[in-house]
Amino acid sequence: MNKFLVKHPIITEKATDLSHLGKYVFLVDDEASSPEIKKIIETKYGIDVIRVNVINAKPKKRRLGRNQGVKPGYKKAIVTLKKGQKLDIMPH
Repeated sequence: MNKFLVKHPIITEKATDLSHLGKYVFLVDDEASSPEIKKIIETKYGIDVIRVNVINAKPKKRRLGRNQGVKPGYKKAIVTLKKGQKLDIMPH
């Protein structure tokens, strides 16, 4: 288990709305699996994780004039906590 599999929380408007429902969004390494993410979050923050949903965003082609590039893909995890538990990572 690598402690660097979970990189950092994602703080967006949608993620802030999900935090009110007990769900938190993290950017994770492409190699991370759901059970590994669950163990890391539970040990790092000392909370009970009920569910981990993983989303793989694919790379996208981008153009600027004649130049073409690729916006890299990423993997994020939506972690659902046990009812009544909270993380203090979101702005209020």
